[in-house]
Amino acid sequence: MKLNEIADRPGAHKKRVRIGRGIGSGVGKTGGRGGKGQTARSGVAIKGFEGGQMPMHRRLPKRGFNKPFRKDYNEINIGAIQQAIDAGKLDAATKVDVDVLVKAGLLRRARDGVRLLGEGELKAKVAFAVAGASKTAKAAVEKAGGSIEILAPKTEETAA
Repeated sequence: MKLNEIADRPGAHKKRVRIGRGIGSGVGKTGGRGGKGQTARSGVAIKGFEGGQMPMHRRLPKRGFNKPFRKDYNEINIGAIQQAIDAGKLDAATKVDVDVLVKAGLLRRARDGVRLLGEGELKAKVAFAVAGASKTAKAAVEKAGGSIEILAPKTEETAA
């Protein structure tokens, strides 16, 4: 094999289509852009335009609401906490709160608190201090002999 004998495999390189080069090319005259007018030119801005008729997105009523100051909680299942206890990342004797879970590597960062969910099984007796817990999580913790302390939500103190 010599350098001058190296070539692409057949079909690896497609030839560029030269548009707007006469009738015989098949892509002459309008160059694949359809008819004339706004859409044949660059910078077309008629996404929702319906020829002056009230557009669909303005005919339909608005729905829903985005709460501007909603709380963003971390969610963790009791099964993940049991795995961390088994692996030695968490100590079941200490009270489990956001900071402890972050240090153990179960959460990346402390947001507005932790919400405990009931997926999995908890065998260890653990005391939790969390922002919220589901009914199944409460039942599982109490069944294992632990306790859950629901913390009051953080309020923004304004400097006066």
